[in-house]
This record gives sequence, structure tokens and C-alpha cells, in this order.
Amino acid sequence: MNQQTQAAVIDGRLVAKKIRTEVKKRVRRLRDAGHQPGLAAVLVGDNPASQTYVASKVRTCERLGIYSEVIRQPSSIAQDDLVELVQQLNRNGKIHGILVQSPLPDHIDELAVTLAIDPAKDVDGFHPHNVGLLQIGRPHLVPCTPFGIIKLLEYYEVPTTGREVVVVGRSNIVGKPIASLLMQKGPLADATVTVAHSRTRDLAQVTRRADVLIAAIGRAGFITADMVSEETVVIDVGINRVEDPASERGYRLVGDVSYDEVAQKASMITPVPGGVGPMTIALLVSNTVKAAEAILASKE
Repeated sequence: MNQQTQAAVIDGRLVAKKIRTEVKKRVRRLRDAGHQPGLAAVLVGDNPASQTYVASKVRTCERLGIYSEVIRQPSSIAQDDLVELVQQLNRNGKIHGILVQSPLPDHIDELAVTLAIDPAKDVDGFHPHNVGLLQIGRPHLVPCTPFGIIKLLEYYEVPTTGREVVVVGRSNIVGKPIASLLMQKGPLADATVTVAHSRTRDLAQVTRRADVLIAAIGRAGFITADMVSEETVVIDVGINRVEDPASERGYRLVGDVSYDEVAQKASMITPVPGGVGPMTIALLVSNTVKAAEAILASKE
């Protein structure tokens, strides 16, 4: 029996760098015309992971010449006050992109906050207006992580037309939008998509059918080698902290895929970290510039 070679690594850092290079050119064109794209991040409470994510987004904006500001609010903020803050940002001409970092405190209805965001500034792509445009094949601002997955498939020339794609996870943030993107007509789409989840019967039988397997279920090491067929392309969206006494931080980051064993069967695989994660921030700044371009064009 031939020994399976190690899967080729899909390098998200490399592709994200190329996207940022293009974004920087677009920012330069806007600034030469007297405009600067602007992103506002609203951070509620003191969740350490949220603070890290927002700080990374702000640093990326600064490097690319995008104006950014972080608006910090206590976890005790009333929902009406948070909605009013978002509405103020809607009216702020310096701001073209608004994101409200999740998770929010339990007393706040995240949907109510999302609905308050002007769809033209909804760079997360979560407003029902943008979700609807995606569903009918007319996407404008697409959720960043799913869009990042599409860009990875594009760069590494992974075919999807007529192929079977299995998405494990049905969240509004990743599972549903990536399924919608891949079932559209056109290049990097035209796939036969199955959305599976924790209650799918005989999940391993479903995942073994996949030409492309996208794991977005939020459980460390959930996808094991027996759930993957040889030559499958595996996209691992998960970012999970597991205890690691040998690490200076006391933990390490792992994906939803048991990387070492799956990499022995898959043809290509994304690592964690360094796979999908960098793409999310790259597409966030890309969406911010796209929003700025559209808003400014509508005023001409």
C-alpha cells in the first residue's frame, strides 16, 4: 500500500498579505482623491479575546492608512444606549464601516444591535439586508470569514464546480453564508453543498463524501481522520484554546480538525493558527474600503 504523503498547507498568512497589498492600493487612490476610509469598532465589556481581536483589526487599519477608532463601553451599557451609539456612527461621515464586537452581554439582543447598523456600513455582513443580497446572488458586503475561505480556494485553485462540499456547522457567521456562497452560480461556486452539524446522523459518513470539507463547529479536534477521505481539501475555521502547561501563555490554539492525523489523509489543509484566521481581518479591511468606495460613489 502506498504511503499517503503529508497534505499541502494552505497558507492564510500569504494570501491575506496579498489582499492587504491590494487594499492598500485602493486606500491610496481614495486618499489621493481627498477621502480616507474609516472603521469604527465598538467593544462592550472586557472580554480578553475580544480586546485582542479588536486591537489586531486596529493595527491592520493603521498599517493600511485606514482611519480607525475603538469605542469602549462598559458591560452594563443599556441596549437602547448601545443602539443609539450605533446610530450616531451611522451619521458620522468619517466612518464607512461599523462593527460591534461579539459576544455582547446577555442582557443585550445582538440582532437588535445588528439591525441598527446602516447596511451600507455593515462590514461584518450580518445585517439582514446584506444577508438577503447574498442569498439572491447579488452580494455586496459578505461576511468576512466565509469570503476569506472563498479567497483561499481561489488562490490555491481548488475546484468547486460540480464538487461535493460539506460544511460542518450552521452558524449565521460561517456555516450558512459559506454554504450560500458555494451554491451560487459562477466560478468558485456551483458546488453541491451539504450543511451538517452536531445532530447529523452518521456524521462521519456525510463528511467522508466531501471533496472539500469545511469545519466550523467550534469544538477542538472534532474532525478526525476517520471522518475524512483521501485527497479531500480541508478548511479548518475553528479557533479553540486548549490548556498547554508547556506554553508560556498556559494554552495553545487549535482548530476543529485534528490536524496531525487528518493531514496524513487530506490533499490540502489549513493550519490553526495561520489559515483562515488571517483572512478574516484581511477581508474586514477590504470590506471597509469597499463600503467607503460605494458610499462615496453614491454621493457623486
